[in-house]
Amino acid sequence: MIILKIAIDAMGGDNAPDAVIAGVELARDEFKNVEFVLFGDEKKITALLKSKERIIIEHTTEVIDMNDEPVRAVRRKKDSSMVKAALAVKEGKADALFSCGNTGALLAAGLLVVGRVKSVARPGLLSTLPVLDSPTGDGTFNLLDSGANADSKPDQLYQYALLGKYYAENVRGLKNPRIGLLNNGTEPHKGNKVTLEAHQLIAADKTINFIGNIESRDLLKGLCDVVVADGFTGNAVLKSIEGTVSAVMSLLKESIMSSGLSGKMGAMLLKPAFKSIKSKMDQSQYGGAVLLGTKAPVVKAHGASDAKTVYYTIKQIRTMIEGEVVPKFTKYLAENETEEKI
Repeated sequence: MIILKIAIDAMGGDNAPDAVIAGVELARDEFKNVEFVLFGDEKKITALLKSKERIIIEHTTEVIDMNDEPVRAVRRKKDSSMVKAALAVKEGKADALFSCGNTGALLAAGLLVVGRVKSVARPGLLSTLPVLDSPTGDGTFNLLDSGANADSKPDQLYQYALLGKYYAENVRGLKNPRIGLLNNGTEPHKGNKVTLEAHQLIAADKTINFIGNIESRDLLKGLCDVVVADGFTGNAVLKSIEGTVSAVMSLLKESIMSSGLSGKMGAMLLKPAFKSIKSKMDQSQYGGAVLLGTKAPVVKAHGASDAKTVYYTIKQIRTMIEGEVVPKFTKYLAENETEEKI
């Protein structure tokens, strides 16, 4: 049996190391072919572990926190749990990097330490979000780029379409995934100079199942499997969706609690339906955000992640490693020499 190794920043995130260790042990108990290399304070990690089976601890003395300037922290905090975990991946001692810590720092560590694939101009951050209806998909869609690059060129958006396609095929198991370009209208002539040119490039590639432009109001309808956007727009849309879902759930709860006895009785009858909605919109089950375009999987989970989120993210990383996602799209991009267009 081939053993996969995942380097984990055990000290990154609001609930670290407790939630990270709990999630790792959940994954360790289920996935027998995965070994975990935990980077962080050895005493704190050891105190939380129920068992050291398939767990290696690498002691570090520094932590990159949420307030650190990303690039400076990666360059100066050489003994931080995040940087050491990234170095393990670079040196071939681990197959993937996972952290719940500082997003900017993890992006910097992915680029500066792990390194980008030569044919990729700018790695993008891919997030997975739920859809309300998905008759042909798997109940989710990917948004790429969701925050790695504020500005993108048309050729880079075209490359995100290729990366998103390969992720959907090799991680999600979708055949001929539908690719859409986030825009302010569905018509081909809509958009700014960047999206207009990107539309032409993506449409010209017949290996891509391009459905055209898609508006943000339609993202949750399941029209696309992968949505391409620049990082600024993608991140704004991602946070808008997260905020709207949270606000609607809070408003619903508030309305029920203030509607008197009849409202509460009705809520009791509808409890299974509410539970189903909450489960469907719970992003923790969809794993973390993947930095696509690096030489090995680099995955970021939310800073407030709990053990369940950590578990699902590890499950996602395991699928990526087993599916050889990085080698496959690296080979494809090299063969098609897409960097020459960028």
